[in-house]
Amino acid sequence: MKKIEAIIRHYKLEEVKNALTSKNIVGMTVTEVRGFGRQKGHKETYRGAEYTVDFMPKVKVEIVVADEQVSAVLETITQAARTGSVGDGKIFVTPISEVIRIRTGETGSGAI
Repeated sequence: MKKIEAIIRHYKLEEVKNALTSKNIVGMTVTEVRGFGRQKGHKETYRGAEYTVDFMPKVKVEIVVADEQVSAVLETITQAARTGSVGDGKIFVTPISEVIRIRTGETGSGAI
C-alpha cells in the first residue's frame, strides 16, 4: 500500500476529485495548507501599503491505495491538476505498512 500526498491549487481540487472518482478511486482527505517553492510568493497592495505574500495557499489531498493502483492515481492527479504554470504543485508517494479500519477491526488493503 502507498500513501499519495498531492499539493495542488485550490481551484483544481474539484477536477482532481472528479477524475479520481471516475476511475473508481474513492476515499481521500483534503487539508488547506500554505507553502512555497519555486513560485516564491508574490507582492500585494492593501490600503496603499505593499507587502509580500510568502506562503501561497494550496490544498493537500491524501489518498491511500493498493500498490497496483499507484501509477493510475499518479497519472490521473497529474493530468487533472496541471495548468503548465509554476506553482502547479507536487506529489509525494510514501509506503504504508499497516491500515486498520476502526469500525470493523479489518486490516491491510481490505481496510482501505
